[in-house]
Amino acid sequence: MEARRILVVANQTACGAELLREIRRRVAEGGCTFTLVVPATPPQEHATWTEGEAHEVARARMEEAVDRFRREGAEVKGVVGDSSPALAIADVLILSPQDEIILSTLPPGASRWLKKDLPHRVEQRFGLPVTTIIGERSEATT
Repeated sequence: MEARRILVVANQTACGAELLREIRRRVAEGGCTFTLVVPATPPQEHATWTEGEAHEVARARMEEAVDRFRREGAEVKGVVGDSSPALAIADVLILSPQDEIILSTLPPGASRWLKKDLPHRVEQRFGLPVTTIIGERSEATT
């Protein structure tokens, strides 16, 4: 049986305990591989930013999250994606078909993704099952 391919989409929650708990659960179930995409979204708390700064923050989060996933036994590759989560997902799916999507986001109120109804829009657009993980902001330490 071929491994289930799971696309994980996360930014500020990429290194968070809630997402890691879900990855650990999926690894324990067996038979899956992960692709983590971290959209290079500009930080909300900064009034000005450059595309390069947003990409660097996303890269640091992606690298740390990939390392954490691997310590849990996950087979994972990571990419920094477009600043639009939907475009970042589309770009990954063009190159690497997936079986499902895990979308990790901040809680209601803080989450731009939830305000834009991203989980539902992603499920409708791509026709894949979407699991939404609500997590707290977790900064990369590397």
